[in-house]
Amino acid sequence: MKVKWLVLLGLLISTVAFGDQNATAAEPVLNSGDTAWMMISTALVMLMTPIGLALFYGGMTRSKNVLNTYGMVFIAFAVGIIVWVIAGFSIAFGTMEGSLNNIIGGFGNIMLNGISWTDFASVELGQLYPKFVFVMFQGTFAAITVAIAAGSVIERMKFSTWIIFVALWTVVVYAPIAHMVWGGGYLFNAGTLDFAGGTVVHMNGGLAGLVLAILVGKRNGYGKVAIKPMSVLLTALGAGLLWFGWYGFNAGSAFGANAIAGVAMLTTTIAASVATLTWVIIEQMVFKKPTLLGAASGAVAGLVAITPAAGFVGVGGSLIIGITGALIGFFGVTVLKKKIGYDDSLDAFGVHFLAGLWGAIATGIFALNDKALLWAGPLKDNNDRIGQILVQAESVLIVGLFTLIGTIVVYYISNMLTGGSRVNSEIEEMGLDEAVHGEKVMNL
Repeated sequence: MKVKWLVLLGLLISTVAFGDQNATAAEPVLNSGDTAWMMISTALVMLMTPIGLALFYGGMTRSKNVLNTYGMVFIAFAVGIIVWVIAGFSIAFGTMEGSLNNIIGGFGNIMLNGISWTDFASVELGQLYPKFVFVMFQGTFAAITVAIAAGSVIERMKFSTWIIFVALWTVVVYAPIAHMVWGGGYLFNAGTLDFAGGTVVHMNGGLAGLVLAILVGKRNGYGKVAIKPMSVLLTALGAGLLWFGWYGFNAGSAFGANAIAGVAMLTTTIAASVATLTWVIIEQMVFKKPTLLGAASGAVAGLVAITPAAGFVGVGGSLIIGITGALIGFFGVTVLKKKIGYDDSLDAFGVHFLAGLWGAIATGIFALNDKALLWAGPLKDNNDRIGQILVQAESVLIVGLFTLIGTIVVYYISNMLTGGSRVNSEIEEMGLDEAVHGEKVMNL
């Protein structure tokens, strides 16, 4: 009897100690907290484009073109999301064999083929929220990137050309860059740090805008007649909404309701705040008048600059990144633009590209030596600091060249398909709102 009881006791102990073998192989369970946060973050980033950026740009343009400007941003979001689901996501985050995988992810997930509504974003990384949410979150990034470029060519580009450009550029330029930096491509494997899109989004969209501005040409009367914004108040409202949505942009890029999201939320707020103050102080010193437009521009410059570093730096780093981002943005808008003479209508290059470039390099300079934060890069101690800065510089160079060449190619294809990219002088003089859309801001 004693033997029998000893056997039973042994079985009980082994069951408690080792558990059911099936339990160890149990399917991962959806994390409702992370799922809720990622869905909210996706909605916040969506808010940034057809509302925040559209108002920010719309307020800065002339009253006769404000609806067209708003419409270019609005349609960019809609078209961008469509082509992202059809092909962009597969190219950015798919996988394929061979060296071509350094540039594109492949075509296995065209039309989201092979992705089920029950799939998780990444079980290996502990991202237990639906992959469809990840698809949509990344899609909002693709849409706002190409929408940024609209600010460089408003008041003179054909609406039809713009729609085709958006569709082609999202697939040909944005998706490969997203793959190279985030999706397992060359720069990802090289150890590039880009927390939420300094290179992928802001450098990319800002440089594309400059290329378009040069290729489309200057607005009639540019530099000879006064071109005044319709409503600084709308621009400031747009900047506020952009700032609000940026919490989804940056903190959402932690891919969960976790401590790194908290770091990103704090550094984002610090950089935007100090950049706003910096821009206003510079205006007071140079022009003797601090403007609301300057405050809005400073906030956006700070937000852009902190984006690649948001989850990697501390308070000190975010302060320096924000201050310098405002200085560089102000220089780009007031000095460089006049010196070179390009007509970047709403300063997408000066604010997004230049501040984004600074943020990308600054990430390597100020990234904390904390393995818990540096989950996406190779930096382990101060001996790697120079190496990380060089990696960041390489990413800036490669993204810049790819965007430059890709944007030129896509522009000429779009130009050919629509019989020219620019509206005629009569339409430009009348204003695109009435001539192209048959609408006015106010019918009095």
